[in-house]
Amino acid sequence: MKAFVLALVAATTLAHSAIAAPGLVEPDLRLPANPEGKGGAPRVALTLDACSGATDMRILGTLIENRIPATIFVTARWLKRNGLVVEVMKAHPDLFEIEDHGAMHVPPIDVKISVYGIAAAGSEAAVAAEVDGGAVAIKAHGLPAPKWFRGATAKYTHSSMSQIRAMGYRIAGYSVNGDGGSLLGAAMAEKRIRAAKDGDVIIAHINQPTHSAGAGVARGILDLKAKGYSFVRLNDTPDEMTVGATN
Repeated sequence: MKAFVLALVAATTLAHSAIAAPGLVEPDLRLPANPEGKGGAPRVALTLDACSGATDMRILGTLIENRIPATIFVTARWLKRNGLVVEVMKAHPDLFEIEDHGAMHVPPIDVKISVYGIAAAGSEAAVAAEVDGGAVAIKAHGLPAPKWFRGATAKYTHSSMSQIRAMGYRIAGYSVNGDGGSLLGAAMAEKRIRAAKDGDVIIAHINQPTHSAGAGVARGILDLKAKGYSFVRLNDTPDEMTVGATN
């Protein structure tokens, strides 16, 4: 009987914790209305995450050869292994805006939880360390101090989003998931990016050169260019970008 009561209490506590745990938020982000009006070219913002590992030169080469600007979110882990690529990006300041993706690619969530199998930061102090660590590494490479932050998994709590904003960063959501975390096939990645609409913010990955998704990302970018789309970086847009939240 005593064992049953203890088990019941434990189950009740676990259920209460699950109910009380804060929900995660995945913010949307879209560009403001085209300032040129309906007659202007449709615009998209291409944002590419460099989480860790290497560099997909299929994508980087496409951007440089076709003069297509992009916002690159880098981690300190990625910077450590890709110094030569960083120098290439620095040689094209008109194309590449480098922003903060964190120190160790830890989800910037201030409660103990796992997202896609990755343990979250788990506290305010750990969230701050993840954000600051990425920014310090960026500045150490001679790049401008970042203004935008996108955390690993792109998920947050409301409180961690408030914390990051209080640290002086704008949070980069997105409206088109171009490559499914670099796990999609090339054809599907191309299809998703090609289908982007005026004002969309596209997310894809530039750190997985062995994944087939990268080839599709490169082709999708060229598809949009061929359709007459223009590309903007996040810092090229005004503060009144449209932000929402999707749970």
